[in-house]
Amino acid sequence: MSFIQTPQRPLPGAYQQTPAFSRTQPGFSGPSALFRSPSGGLGTTSSNAPSSSAVGQLPPSTSLVNAPAAPAVQSLKPLERAAKTINETLAQETRYPELDAYVGQGISSDYDIPSSPAWAPFQKTTVYNIPDRIFEQYNQAQVATLMGLFAELNHAWISIDNALYLWDYTRPNPDLVGFEEQPNSITAVKLTKPRLGVFVPSITHLLIVATTAEVILIALSAQPSPTGGKAVSLFQTKMTVNVRALDVTVIEGSADTGRVFFGSSGDNDVYELTYQQEEKWFQNRCGKINHTTNGIASLTPSFVMAKSTEHVVQMVVDDSRSLLYTLSSRSTIRTFHMKPNNVLELAISKDLSNTFSNIGHMLSRSTELLGPGISIVSISPVSAREATKIHLMATTSTGCRLFLSATSSSGGWGISDSTGAPTSMQVQHVKFPPPELTQSSQQKALTMVNYQSGITVNTQSKALNPTRTAQRFAPGHFFCFKRKNPQDYQDTLFLSAPDSGRIARPPDGTQPTRYHEYGIWLELDSCAEDIGLVSAPFGAASKPAGFGNELAVQYDKPSIEVAILTNSGIQIIRRRRLVDIFAAIIQYGPASDGLETEINKFIRQYGRGETAATALAVACGQGLDVASDSRTAKITDPDITGTARKAFIEHGGKPILNENIVSDQIYSVLDSVRPSPRHEGIALYMSRIVRSIWKAPVVVEGSTPTGGLSVGCAVPLSKLREVQADLMKLQDFLDTNKSFIDGLAGPESIQRVNNKQEEIALQAEHRALYSLVLLISDIIEGISFTLMLFDERVDEIILALSDSSRQHLRQLNFEGLFATDAGKELAKDLVKAIVNRNINNGSNVDTVAEALRRRCGSFCSADDVIIFKAQEQLKRAGETGGTSDLGRNLLRESLKLFEQVAGSLPMDILQWVIDQYISMSFFAGAIQLCLNVAQKTDPANAALSWIAEGRPDDSRKSSFESRKQYYNLIHKIVTAVDEESKKSPYQIDGQVTVSGQIRNEAYAVINGSTDEVFQTDLYDWYRQQGLLDRLLEVQSDYIVSYLRRISEEGMQQADLLWRYYAQAGRFHNAAEVQLQLAKSEFKLTLDRRIEYLSKARANASAQTPGVGRQPRQLLMHEVAELLDVANIQDDLLQRLRDDPRLSPERKPEIVQQLNGKIIGLTDLYNNYADQASYFDICLLIYQAADHRNPADVRATWQGLLKETHEAAIAAEVAYPWEKVIQEVRRMGKRLRLSDTTFPIPILVPMLEKYAFEYQRDIGPQSWVVELFLDLGVSYASLVQVLESMFYADEAPFAGRNRAVLAKDLLHVIKKWFVFCRDSGKPLLGGDGQASAVLSILGMLQQNGLEGTEKEDCVKLRLEIDREMR
Repeated sequence: MSFIQTPQRPLPGAYQQTPAFSRTQPGFSGPSALFRSPSGGLGTTSSNAPSSSAVGQLPPSTSLVNAPAAPAVQSLKPLERAAKTINETLAQETRYPELDAYVGQGISSDYDIPSSPAWAPFQKTTVYNIPDRIFEQYNQAQVATLMGLFAELNHAWISIDNALYLWDYTRPNPDLVGFEEQPNSITAVKLTKPRLGVFVPSITHLLIVATTAEVILIALSAQPSPTGGKAVSLFQTKMTVNVRALDVTVIEGSADTGRVFFGSSGDNDVYELTYQQEEKWFQNRCGKINHTTNGIASLTPSFVMAKSTEHVVQMVVDDSRSLLYTLSSRSTIRTFHMKPNNVLELAISKDLSNTFSNIGHMLSRSTELLGPGISIVSISPVSAREATKIHLMATTSTGCRLFLSATSSSGGWGISDSTGAPTSMQVQHVKFPPPELTQSSQQKALTMVNYQSGITVNTQSKALNPTRTAQRFAPGHFFCFKRKNPQDYQDTLFLSAPDSGRIARPPDGTQPTRYHEYGIWLELDSCAEDIGLVSAPFGAASKPAGFGNELAVQYDKPSIEVAILTNSGIQIIRRRRLVDIFAAIIQYGPASDGLETEINKFIRQYGRGETAATALAVACGQGLDVASDSRTAKITDPDITGTARKAFIEHGGKPILNENIVSDQIYSVLDSVRPSPRHEGIALYMSRIVRSIWKAPVVVEGSTPTGGLSVGCAVPLSKLREVQADLMKLQDFLDTNKSFIDGLAGPESIQRVNNKQEEIALQAEHRALYSLVLLISDIIEGISFTLMLFDERVDEIILALSDSSRQHLRQLNFEGLFATDAGKELAKDLVKAIVNRNINNGSNVDTVAEALRRRCGSFCSADDVIIFKAQEQLKRAGETGGTSDLGRNLLRESLKLFEQVAGSLPMDILQWVIDQYISMSFFAGAIQLCLNVAQKTDPANAALSWIAEGRPDDSRKSSFESRKQYYNLIHKIVTAVDEESKKSPYQIDGQVTVSGQIRNEAYAVINGSTDEVFQTDLYDWYRQQGLLDRLLEVQSDYIVSYLRRISEEGMQQADLLWRYYAQAGRFHNAAEVQLQLAKSEFKLTLDRRIEYLSKARANASAQTPGVGRQPRQLLMHEVAELLDVANIQDDLLQRLRDDPRLSPERKPEIVQQLNGKIIGLTDLYNNYADQASYFDICLLIYQAADHRNPADVRATWQGLLKETHEAAIAAEVAYPWEKVIQEVRRMGKRLRLSDTTFPIPILVPMLEKYAFEYQRDIGPQSWVVELFLDLGVSYASLVQVLESMFYADEAPFAGRNRAVLAKDLLHVIKKWFVFCRDSGKPLLGGDGQASAVLSILGMLQQNGLEGTEKEDCVKLRLEIDREMR
């Protein structure tokens, strides 16, 4: 078997093969001939160049190791991490299953009937008795009485014959509100919302009273009363409709549209009561419409038509789908679609047999609960917000709940608008009654019966048979009234509610979510007359997903309360929250081990995270219970909260490190840790507290009646205070118990870990918990800030903001305010606006700022307070006048305050301050403030090291840029200073003016600054503005280092450095810079380099304080040597530029080589002077290089003389010797009669020979010696050389030809004698040397001289001898 080879991973620290540097590089060439050509001749160039080698190099696309790079991990800030946790938790809460998910196709009977009252899902809180005055009126009844509830108003009503009475059942001795202005018996009463625009805004409800003769509309105003309830007032509307042919028993209204429907006990028709504000043509203010019978039949008297045996017994409206449901006495359910303009269309009619036929396939065997004789006793709508498919719940007389779904003609589920209607309806789910309670064993009946998934559904329970009526309230609270005994008028109430905890987190994610319910039995001991919802309708979300999550809103909204009216009183039933159940388990449950068992059961059912959240809530005082006086109060018993605290700490779980993620190296180690359930519990509790405000906008804008701006808080301030109070308790709890909580306990908790994995997990836990703790603090302060903001005139504050800030504020929600930097910055802008408004109003800034700092310190820190004080001082200075003494003192005081907070001074405030300072000519203070702020932004001085290292592209660049924005402000100030200085003279009568003093102060701050980064930036700005003279006038320790640094950038910058030195009298330094410029790599012509060297020689020779003689001499020597070389190179350049031997193609190349950087003498000689046979330049090179080889010097001189002579001959010069004289004289001066390069012993014989061989009898007789004497060669030297030549007797001066030398000797000695005699100097150099000369003359007299020369020799000897005596 063969295996695929696994690619080997690259070893850590291994390197790819590094290509070796090629020894043969492009463009490399060795020394080449000056006048090269393909054939080796002069005048042509060669194009041959060695090719580069690519050996050892890889193609650009080749990669030896293709290892994937690990993705970069972004580390969140603590607040960002906490906000992310809250958002994820809130998102998880919205994923609570919708009703259709757990009430699906099929049947169920999942109930938990708790044996302990602690687990009861509902709790009877209060019983309100019916007032005695009602019984007194009841005893006087003659025909009929009815009773009912207006639960949303905390009122009950009773009709006694023709009178209707309302009372507030929550008050001990309520006043009766009566309606007795009509004579007919009342048959039905209904409270509904009025149609918009018909009544004045104070009319909140419409009371529909049906009598045997007419239906009366009564306007009802319900306004909050001082005692906390509702004050109800009734008003006549004079709207009635005749119904004498009907017996109205059912009335229903639409809260959204204000439409009113009613039905009669004599038929199965549906009527609508119409009403409007004013009468119209052919339309009264009030009328009725029969929507189910044609017009003729509706006008026929009822006694003419056969009495119908079927009639409407119940109507319900679903405004979310614009549907009206009716239930008839024969259990037929009809669905009507409510359309605009008072149109009502019948969409579906479903009789009982059709309903039961939908159920047959769900049952494996028949059941008496859905058999013959069974009827539907009530229907309850299910809104589109709660479910998509399910529309209606019907309850049978046996207590079975039938959930019906409807479909439209297009096959879609649900109708959520008024444009379409369902076309079919079928039973989706049947929920059978709970298990029966046996009469023989009451104790056994109280034990919990738990029907979970996989257990056969109990379809035979008669526990709710017979059911008299039932009611469902969202999100599934079921109230079923069972008549205990047909002869008794007493009801037993069964209550059930979905177990949100188990529905939200089913134990097995692979199985469908089951419809878990908790249920209890309550004995009413009386007959139920009505039931109503006291609290606002439930809704955890606006859509089905998440709608039924009661856990999510248990700290955000009041508990659901339902009022039940019986013939003995009103009983209030309260839905117990999970936190209340947990508190009750602790309070009423078993002690010690039994309590631990109950907590473990809680964990099994709801998970550790939910348990931690619930225990934390109880520990923070969120638990509620009914007190002895029937009040619902928070549980503050230390024993209960302490036990909850213990449960939170001990059952909070531990963080878990996912080692698989760590090994993949995709995430950071800490991000691979799943925080503990304790962290999940804190996040759950926090998110449930803030859920209603988290995404809500902070402000909402509107307009006043006069068109002005109106600003309000999107969340009631009372709600904000509640959230803040809850979070403060949580904060206090965590702070008090942090030593017991892993992750908050501090470094000592690290000592308790057993291995590295636990340590990493604990670090991640600390990071996660710390983030939440920080967010709690910020939310508390953020709410304090919001409350304080709305204590002010918010409209004025918002108008003071910039347009961008106002737009940001409109979009800002509380999450942004609490957890984002942008929100914090906007809050600081608002704080500034608040303070500025109070300053403008004359308020004490200390009082306002201290209040802000105390209530919301992160939005208004101690630094902010100082800033506000400084602004106040600055404002007072502006009012007083910046040039006055008081104004100046206030400006200086404001500067001191601003300098205290330089590290936290915002840019916009700084700009405003600088503008104010400039307007008041406080330039020095403005500059000083900018310098302080700039230094505070970069305390490590990273910008300076960045500049010193050549400004590389690294992170330090941002440090410089942050400082640069403050330096730009200084540039603005300097410009203002200069403009101000132009307006008035600097001095008047020798006295510095005020303007001059201000300018001096400003520049004193600038020049005295020790901020080298600022000085560098300022000098850069001077250069950009063309202020080079001002730059050279700067007296600062940093200018030299700056000029040195920029001198490497270019010639202009380098010129500034030596100009600065020269202007400052530092000539030695100027010479050094000029020398370096001459030697630099800059693209300078040779003339410029020679110019720099000439200036350097002049500066080096000048006296410079502090520079000794030796450094000066060394510099002068170096400059002189380099200048000599440069001059030689210039000679070569000029000579080669005019040399006809160079081809036009070769000449630019040679010129470019020489007209640039100064070349070494060796290269000048080998590559240029020697090859071109420029003998004179070769001699100059010998001189500069101190070359002392006599043979080379002799050969070069010979070549030079030969070349000069031949050139003269070629030019047809009449006297070639003159050209030779000129060349020798020129070279003598250039070589300064050097003994090495202008050797007299070599040159004299050479020229004598030339004169004898080439110029005999052509030129003057002694022109050779005259040449040397003109150059300044000493007489003694010439005599010595000529004497040696004379005695040598060498050709061509042998024999009689020695006379030539003898004549030159006589000529030199004669001139020497005359010179000494006329000048008064010692004769012929002294007696000793004179004697030698006499000897020479004697020798010449005897050998070599003839004729007149001999006579002259004799005379000269006599004169010398005479002078010697």
